[in-house]
Amino acid sequence: MQKQIIFALTLLVTIGVFSYTIKRLVSFFRFTRPAFPVRDIGKRINVMLSVAFGQTKIFRKPVIGLFHALVFWGFCVILLGSLEMVIDGLTGTDKVLQFLGPVYNVIMASGDIFALLVGISILIFLSRRLFFHIKRFEGIEMKKISHIDANIALSIILLLMVSLLAMNTGYVEYKTLAGEAIVGVYPVAAFLAGLTGGTSAEKFRILFEVSWWSHILLIFIFANILPYSKHFHVFMSVPNVFLSRLDPLGKLPNMDSITREVKLMLDPNAAFAAPAADAPVERFGVKDAEDASWKNYFDSLACTQCGRCTSVCPANITGKKLSPRKIMMDLRARMNEKGPLMVKNGRDFNDNRSLLRDYISEEEIWACTTCNACAKECPININHPTLIVDIRRYLVMEEASAPGELKAVFNNIENNGAPWQYSAEDRLLWAKDLEINII
Repeated sequence: MQKQIIFALTLLVTIGVFSYTIKRLVSFFRFTRPAFPVRDIGKRINVMLSVAFGQTKIFRKPVIGLFHALVFWGFCVILLGSLEMVIDGLTGTDKVLQFLGPVYNVIMASGDIFALLVGISILIFLSRRLFFHIKRFEGIEMKKISHIDANIALSIILLLMVSLLAMNTGYVEYKTLAGEAIVGVYPVAAFLAGLTGGTSAEKFRILFEVSWWSHILLIFIFANILPYSKHFHVFMSVPNVFLSRLDPLGKLPNMDSITREVKLMLDPNAAFAAPAADAPVERFGVKDAEDASWKNYFDSLACTQCGRCTSVCPANITGKKLSPRKIMMDLRARMNEKGPLMVKNGRDFNDNRSLLRDYISEEEIWACTTCNACAKECPININHPTLIVDIRRYLVMEEASAPGELKAVFNNIENNGAPWQYSAEDRLLWAKDLEINII
């Protein structure tokens, strides 16, 4: 009973801290702008099963992609065992899900095997980060704290796998030496138990208890670290894929207010109709974090900072400042900075800083070719160009700021109805003396 009380209090603290963190993040979403309606649920489920659970985009880098997929699939399986541990901790039962019979054996065996596979994969990930210079892990946005963050998260995952294997090993050998039935199948733990030489049952019972508490407490700690870490994608990646934009990547969303104005120009009689029900636009495009859509902010929270987007960006490859990863990281950092102040003082609060210029420079924004290579490569379907283009819209429509070449194009369109500097009457002068044979 004492164990149950301690466990219940620990779980209550864990849920309380996690709830506070999530409530804080959710409060920031109310300052963002609407995005697209979430429809086509069936299609979204298919995308989620393929991209998130099938890890199809991860396998574009087949070797390291396989190890990442093993970690993801391992977490999915081990999660069931963790759920059983929570129930056992609260109720004082032992192996409460054993009523599942053969299915339970498969779950336990899979979790035992995946614990080893995930542990090996994490050792490979840590080795790559500590001893190898992987170009996509570097960049001006990747500060020292980013690398420390990644190493801490990977180390905790490794400890989780070690404690799980130790727990299973202690359980198997304790039951064997005590002459009791083993519930479940644990192939890796059975092999490790065979290497121990079989000391007293009591020592293995202690190993099981210590490992059990170590494993569950590490889960609780990790769950509350994740929202402040790049590894928040452990929670956010699957829903982010479900909420993916289903439009073709090259299609950029129109601004409803501008679309409405164009329709009024095409149909002057519509100007006398009832005004639109939606609220008037406060700002064209994106200048600060609160101008971004909820999906942009969701993307920034889900970003794994893996650098796959930046590694394929033609602007970045050719030496320009643009890094799609940095754009997402900057939005998250800016909302973390301004969000609490807006919660306290309201959406109109101004701290004389903004996402544009204080975090993201104009040079970065205009370097984007909108080729969508970043969105194509992102393993969790983040769409970077939608945010980049919206920041450009602010620059052009609110500040009339654009590179000189673009301003010339804008002037030509305004004056000549086309991007060229010639009037409509002179456009075909180049063909004046050409002889064209019509067959």
